[in-house]
Formats: sequence, structure tokens, C-alpha cells
Amino acid sequence: MFIESIDLVNFRNHDTYHLNCNPDVTLILGANGCGKTSVLEAIYILTRGKSFRATDPDIIKRETDFYRISLQYNNGEQVSATYDQTKKTFISYDKKTRRLPVKAKHPVVLFLPSDLNLVSGSPSRHRDYFDRVFSELDNNYTSDLHRYEKALRQRNELLKSEHPTKPDFFSWNLLLARYGSSISAKRKELTSLINQQLNPTYHSIAENHDDVVLNYVTELLDITESQYLKLLEQNLEKDLYLGHTSLGIHRDDFKFTFNQSDADGSASRGETRSIILALKFIEANLLRTKTGENPIILLDDVFSELDNTRRKCLVNNFKNHQVIITSVEDVTY
Repeated sequence: MFIESIDLVNFRNHDTYHLNCNPDVTLILGANGCGKTSVLEAIYILTRGKSFRATDPDIIKRETDFYRISLQYNNGEQVSATYDQTKKTFISYDKKTRRLPVKAKHPVVLFLPSDLNLVSGSPSRHRDYFDRVFSELDNNYTSDLHRYEKALRQRNELLKSEHPTKPDFFSWNLLLARYGSSISAKRKELTSLINQQLNPTYHSIAENHDDVVLNYVTELLDITESQYLKLLEQNLEKDLYLGHTSLGIHRDDFKFTFNQSDADGSASRGETRSIILALKFIEANLLRTKTGENPIILLDDVFSELDNTRRKCLVNNFKNHQVIITSVEDVTY
């Protein structure tokens, strides 16, 4: 199954936009700022249920009061989403829902220019990236993370309030411990799955025997829910002084080592590009194993960041997938 077409109305800077897609490679050409990435964003919403870069109020075209996007698959399946400034409604399988149903979701590998800086950057950037990848690989990951972040906001607000008491924190501590320990276990498991394929995949791209490892960096490795809860209670006085929650999976990081050294600084630009390409290929492999189908590949202006060798490697590894590429100039692949 592949995407046959997509339509946008009042989406970002598009009044209306229609794209017919090829079953193999579709190239969207245009100058910077013309809305190419918005097309990939609309596809992502209709295949995964939410945007990869914004909330719905930010997406509506200025001076309009709604947006609508619709997608047609080659097997006749259709899905659409409408946001009217108050709520978003999906229509799939002739039913209206507030969220995209699981059966209407399809696997996607998204490749953004910012991903090529993943070896460097801040812990929050690393978490955002791997949270997006892990949400694709585990159906419960997104909901657990959403519940954790909601509880974290409530606890932090309480920490800043006047004269909170210890019992006031119990329910939020309990939720943070429950979902935090679950997320930590999933992060460890999925990082291990990536590492099982990382070196062989990297070697196939770089044609050498360098050693690459993705490290899950956390204070809470192998922690149980009860242990997590106890630590939150022990840290309460410190957190009251600081005004925020100082311990938790919201402080985790993901870092690469390259030949037993921190890859940020030891890996060259080309080696870094090969690490990220390997990561994308592994993501596609894991998604195919999980779902039994090839994921749709969305490449947002990344060809200009890759040399010819890595461009060819990218195309060869995704030759059996539907690939949708944005670019400011025609590309050779």
C-alpha cells in the first residue's frame, strides 16, 4: 500500500495544495519557505496522528479559521483531519474520532536536516528525537510519556506554590514513578535493539570497522516503580528549594560513542553523517519487523547535506519503500 495523493486547505502558507504521489519516489521541488516541509507535516499527521513540529493553532493559515487535510491510499483507504480552532477531528473508515485510530496509522521514517546534528546538541534535542522514534516502535510509549509530562507539570507548579505540604505531592509522585519507570524500561529496551544493528549497519555504509554505540544516559537505570517513588520523596526538600523536579526521566540523555570516545568531537562530519544514516536504516528495519510493512520514508531537504556516496546509500536502502523527498533543487538519486 502507498499514498496516492494528499490535499491541503488553509494549512500553513497553503490556501489549497494537491500532490499526486508515485509508488516509489516523489520529489517536491521549491524554494525555501514555499511550504515543502508543510506537505510532509500533513502526511505525518494523517499517518501518525500529530505534527512533528507544532500544535494545531500554529498550523492554521493566518486569517482563516480552520484547516483541512486529506490523504488517499492506492487501496481506496482515505483519512482526513480538520481543525476548527477548538478541536481536531479525524475521519477514517467512515467514522469521526478525536484521535487517529491505531488501525489508521501507518509506519513512517522521518528524516529532517536537524537529525544530522543529533550527535551533538542538547539532551532535550536528543530526547525529542528518540521519543519520536520510540513512539513509532511502541504503541504505549506516547501515552505513557504524555501522562508523565502532565504529572511533571503539575508537580512543578505545586513546588512553586505557597506552603505546599508533603501529602500534596503523593499523587503526582505516584504518577511520575509509574510512568517514569515504564518509560525508562522502554528506553533501555529500544536502545538495546538499536545497538544490536548499529555496528553492522554503520560498517555497510562507511566500509570500515569503527565501533559505534548508542548510550542511554540516565540516573534511573533498571529502577522499579517503588524505588522511583522513594527517590522522589527523598528529593522533596531539594525540589522545594529549587522550584522544580530535579530527578526523573525528563533529564535522560542519549549519546553516541565512536571508538570508545564521545562521538561529539571524535567523529568527523562524514562519520557523523554515516552514524545518522545507519540510525535511519535501523529505524526502518525495526518498523518493518513490528508492522510487517515497509514504512513510508519522508526526507526533508537532506540530500543537500549528503555527499554522492551517502545519497546512493540512502536510495539503495530505501529502494523498496515509498519515498517522498523535498528539495530546493533537482537531485540525483
